[in-house]
Amino acid sequence: MRVVIGGRGKMGQLLAAEAEKAGFEVMGMFDAFNLDELKEMEPADMIIDFSHRDNLSWIISYVKEHNCSLVYGTTGLDAEQKAALQELSADHPVFYSANYSYGVAVLQEIIRTAAPLLKDSFDIELTETHHNQKQDAPSGTAKALLEILNSGNEFREVYGRSGMTGARQKEIGIHSLRGGTEAGEHTVHFFGTNEHISITHHADSRMIFVSGAVKAALFLQNMPAGMYTMQDLVFQQK
Repeated sequence: MRVVIGGRGKMGQLLAAEAEKAGFEVMGMFDAFNLDELKEMEPADMIIDFSHRDNLSWIISYVKEHNCSLVYGTTGLDAEQKAALQELSADHPVFYSANYSYGVAVLQEIIRTAAPLLKDSFDIELTETHHNQKQDAPSGTAKALLEILNSGNEFREVYGRSGMTGARQKEIGIHSLRGGTEAGEHTVHFFGTNEHISITHHADSRMIFVSGAVKAALFLQNMPAGMYTMQDLVFQQK
């Protein structure tokens, strides 16, 4: 299977190397600055992209033109871009996740079970930590966890606190830390009366995301059109 890697940064290089190990034919790494080279090549069967949302436009055009599949992990998308991905999945296989860690996918299932049991009597806070080069905040993973925690839109979402905020209301606090080379940590806190439950996932290396993306690429081979997520991959392996 011929694969195109979106972006030429560190993540793109790691994805290219891991995809080759898995047996894919990597045609190269591409962004807006070298698309002319891509146009001269044989069509790819799949694109794997973890680069920048500005690349999404040409990626969608390429997928439509060559009828290939897409593994997409770039975060910071706006509502219009998410809708464009959803539309693309109507006719093409698309695997989209804000986090390609198998452990985070399991964490989401744990939160999905725990939140309904605790939300009425425990206060909920969400913290995430990433390296000092990360562009968006909160992280895509934090937003995905928040969607689970506040699936019924019962809570006001508070991004950081400062000043005389007064007593806590029916809210979920979301806090982003940035520093050093931290690969990623996400913690959901449930604060009760005289007790506290914290559920944390810590990434020691970006390689867990790279490995997850390649697993997603292998999963997507020969799949019909549709939108797939890490939950599909996790439950397939049960």
